[in-house]
Amino acid sequence: MPARLRTAWVVAAALGAAAAAGSEARADFYRYVDDHGVVHLTDAPTDPRYHTFQMSSTGSGSGILVLMRQHRPLRDDGTSSASFDRLILREARRHGVSPALVKAVVKAESNFHPDAISSHGAQGLMQLMPDTADSLGVSDPFRPEENVWGGTRYLREMLDRYGNVRHALAAYNAGPSAVDRFGGVPPYPETQEYVDRVLDYYRQYHGDFGR
Repeated sequence: MPARLRTAWVVAAALGAAAAAGSEARADFYRYVDDHGVVHLTDAPTDPRYHTFQMSSTGSGSGILVLMRQHRPLRDDGTSSASFDRLILREARRHGVSPALVKAVVKAESNFHPDAISSHGAQGLMQLMPDTADSLGVSDPFRPEENVWGGTRYLREMLDRYGNVRHALAAYNAGPSAVDRFGGVPPYPETQEYVDRVLDYYRQYHGDFGR
């Protein structure tokens, strides 16, 4: 595990011991949910937007195992957006994807926060699920270079698979099995809204990379 990552474990044995003693074991964490629904967690908040979030065990005998990332201050969106353009352009060219589309996915997925973790466990700029990151060969999804490389490669795979941007984006969000099952964008409000939002950003970002 890269040295810059830090994990905080709520150890099952400790919770079990507390439960056996008839007490409730608690671990205090702090949570911030941004405008895009991305959940940011830390046990050492330095941003006033974080609020206490308790996870507890009350004697069931099963512990809670929580993976936390060391918090770093969130970047300002205006600065972050431009700061990743060179990386996005490089990986878009490498994989033959429109850089405006890659940037639109980054915007929709993480709002340009490389430390973002979703409530479902997706990680980094392009919100790669751990299994997807592993299958792509991404060892550190919180490292922007690796995340954008892997996310753009996966987006390319979905574009090749469906030959349709809307279907590819739906697969990126809901998984290809859902797109295959419904023969297109699945009837999930979250996915339908996601596809429309990414395409709106896509149109906005066309001018960021020239012609």
